[in-house]
Amino acid sequence: MPIKAILTDIEGTTSAVSFVFDVLFPYAARHLPDFVRQHAARADVAEQLDAVRRDSNEPESNVERIVEILLGWIAEDRKATPLKALQGMVWAQGYQGGQLKGHVYPDAVEALKRWHQHGYQLFVYSSGSIQAQKLIFGCSEAGDLSALFSGYFDTTSGPKREAQSYARITQAIGLEPEQILFLSDIVEELDAARTAGMATCGLARESGELSGHVTVDSFARIDPTTF
Repeated sequence: MPIKAILTDIEGTTSAVSFVFDVLFPYAARHLPDFVRQHAARADVAEQLDAVRRDSNEPESNVERIVEILLGWIAEDRKATPLKALQGMVWAQGYQGGQLKGHVYPDAVEALKRWHQHGYQLFVYSSGSIQAQKLIFGCSEAGDLSALFSGYFDTTSGPKREAQSYARITQAIGLEPEQILFLSDIVEELDAARTAGMATCGLARESGELSGHVTVDSFARIDPTTF
């Protein structure tokens, strides 16, 4: 059954890990405290602050305690959904103000454009929030790439190392799993996608191999017709 859709990870795959760790995370750590203090009463922010209280088992936490919890989660690189949502809101301000530009590797930009032209549906699955994903591609160094994508998935679909998450995404896309090619730089994610029935391809940009999966060092070396 031919590939009809390509589902890609971001960090380490389309984009440099260093962009996330050296640019986005420090930006959020600097700006998130004041953002939370200033917008705590805004409905979408308040909803995420309540989620922080639930996730931390501290239902009575005030705003300052929540800020402390969030900064701790950032330091741990915890994949907490409310943190990702709040980071996305902070990054949105940075992108809209021109302080941030999304990093996407040139080979990924070229391949994504080519695949889109050839009729493949393109989707993103990242531990970053859907909002953050849209910002990276919509405000990228290569311009607005958002028109290339048919949809985005984050941790609300489930953890990236669990096969059930990929089954949910398959159902949402509306194809058979073997018609979807998943791209990632993490072998456990590739394993989970394959368990769910997807085709897989690993990205090892610094060379090396992702055991058990076709592995390439550039998007230029990925031919969806061969899977």
